[in-house]
Amino acid sequence: MRRSTRGGATFVIDYSKYLNREIQVVKPSGIRKFFDIANEMEDVISLSVGEPDFHTPWHIREAGIESLEKGRTRYTPNRGFLQLRQEIANFLARHYDVAYQPDQEILVTVGGSEAIDLCVRSLINPGDEVLIPEPSFVCYVPITQMAEGLPVTIETKPEHGFRLTAEEVEEKITEKTKLLILPYPNNPTGAVMRREDLEAIAQVVEKHDLLVLSDEIYAALTYGRENHVSFSSLPGMKERTILVNGFSKAHSMTGWRLGYAAGPKEIIGPMTKLHQFAIMSAPTTSQYAAIEALKNGDEDIAYMREQYDMRRRLIVDGLNKMGLKCFEPEGAFYVFPSVKSTGLTSQEFCEKLLYGKHVAVVPGDAFGACGEGFVRISYSYSVGHITEALERIQAFLEEL
Repeated sequence: MRRSTRGGATFVIDYSKYLNREIQVVKPSGIRKFFDIANEMEDVISLSVGEPDFHTPWHIREAGIESLEKGRTRYTPNRGFLQLRQEIANFLARHYDVAYQPDQEILVTVGGSEAIDLCVRSLINPGDEVLIPEPSFVCYVPITQMAEGLPVTIETKPEHGFRLTAEEVEEKITEKTKLLILPYPNNPTGAVMRREDLEAIAQVVEKHDLLVLSDEIYAALTYGRENHVSFSSLPGMKERTILVNGFSKAHSMTGWRLGYAAGPKEIIGPMTKLHQFAIMSAPTTSQYAAIEALKNGDEDIAYMREQYDMRRRLIVDGLNKMGLKCFEPEGAFYVFPSVKSTGLTSQEFCEKLLYGKHVAVVPGDAFGACGEGFVRISYSYSVGHITEALERIQAFLEEL
């Protein structure tokens, strides 16, 4: 409410009666809470945000600069440049063995998050149920709520490697279920699905006539023996899957704000309709840079993946040595250690660590209720940054 004065009289404006009812019940991101607090403090080491510390590779930046120098600053087609959509199709075929038609089955968006929002809003009617494995990224539940859908969460367990099982999916299906979200490689746990697990889930999806939103933004960042398997590459699943990916993570292009969705033209079409009225088109300069990233960026991805893998080993080993049991992440760039041994809740652990040792991490319950007792730590930061943070965490634990 706000008090206002006019003509000597005071009156109160109750803005809540004007606001959409769904936006009023959606909670702010739990990730940004600690990030914002840390930004107001000095000498803070933040391991809270999933943003690569690498600069966008120079040849990609150069492509964007060249587009500006040549005055290429006009609107693009709503779906994105056809050349970019062709390169996206080439990239998906080359890396994940799935074929898409660039003219009708690919939409370029303002980041992967817009693609997720467009997909959910295009598919979900009031009362439709959306299955969401947790722990998972913070946007899926609120986006479903704002589309007046019903989020139905599925708890994944550390003893199963935080991987989703077909049995867990089947247990949650009702006559109202329409969409399953598959967020793998997973943020915050780093879990990667096995092909056999996905094949079993595909049978459930087909049996119950469901659609799947497969958020594969970390697809290029897997480690060890498990390579990413795109759900749409499984027999019969391309027709049921909306694949979401982008450039922020693998190409270190977070600020360029560019992603994409690939799927059946019957779904990409309505998503494009929403996109053209809300956004019109993704940033022109970013699209030119993305063309270069897809054509000549595979070596960049390989280098950054190697560096993340080294940091992964450093942080997992360091946390386990100090008594914080840490699940072995196989993808993305996060670890999700248990802090239950400290006797603190996730929120208490993060607050005490931030104010006591100036290290920012994210409470696990920001990613769903089943994340309680865990914290998310990003290893997208430099080795020096991580090493100093580990030393401070060790000192914090010793003082408890």
